[in-house]
Amino acid sequence: MKSGWFGLILMLLAVGPTRAEESPESKALAYLAAEVPLWSPEHRCFSCHNNGDAARALYAAVRLGRDVSPRATLDTDQWLAHPDRWDKNGGDGPFSDKVLARLQFASALASAIESGRVADRSALLDASARLVKDQAEDGSWKVEDDDRVGSPATYGRPLATWIGRETLRVADGSKYRTSIEKADAWLRRQPIERVLDASTILLARAFDDSKDGQARRDKCLELLKRGQAKDGGWGPYLRSPTEVFDTALALLSLDRYREQPGVEALIRRGRDYLVETQVDDGSWVETTRPSGGESYAQRISTTGWATLALLKVTVR
Repeated sequence: MKSGWFGLILMLLAVGPTRAEESPESKALAYLAAEVPLWSPEHRCFSCHNNGDAARALYAAVRLGRDVSPRATLDTDQWLAHPDRWDKNGGDGPFSDKVLARLQFASALASAIESGRVADRSALLDASARLVKDQAEDGSWKVEDDDRVGSPATYGRPLATWIGRETLRVADGSKYRTSIEKADAWLRRQPIERVLDASTILLARAFDDSKDGQARRDKCLELLKRGQAKDGGWGPYLRSPTEVFDTALALLSLDRYREQPGVEALIRRGRDYLVETQVDDGSWVETTRPSGGESYAQRISTTGWATLALLKVTVR
């Protein structure tokens, strides 16, 4: 039996790096790479949480040069490439909200194409044509329970509208210009009352270069500055408990405004919050409305959003 330092080195080489040595992003990607392909064979359907939100995080990682096994997204790649099948998904019954499902799958498909995992752009044009039909006359995408504050898997109308708008932009910004402009106009009309509102409006750049437009942007930034809690996270409202999803969305929105005074410090503290709240298996506890509930779907979606934030919003 080997002993001393030499034996210890051999043992470490045999077991590989410990969990403590892995980065938060690597731990999260390992968790998602295992979970994403599990849902469809076990439940005989594809889900908006595994094959939508979580898959988007894996595709973003691929695009950023991270090592994600093709096996982790293979079934999802094939599913997303056929939008004509989305409304006839398997499982115990039809989706309760097919508009939301089409938004989530179309967004994941756009990410898959950007990552190179899906090559056929005609599938995204097909999906986008369906999104245009789903768009309300006022420019938004209406989802179930859109009168409630959004959650990781259910979005809420403002976030759903930004997701739809961004998907159309990736598909063909010129072809879908009218729909994109209608979505932008709707987002610019939305009130700024909650942290989640401010994050979504900043993500969507739902303001113009006019004096009033810049005041709208500044109001969002000020709300996020006031809304950051002592632990570095954000909740959906100014004084609500901090949540992983709301923190991830705030970080993704603030990343676009790093040049503004104080924003870099907000980002650093927000990232620290996500790192400190990550579970040992690489996931995050689900954000639910109301807080404290149990939901596998929300856990997977929450982990997808948190992973996206850590991947895209780095510390400078």
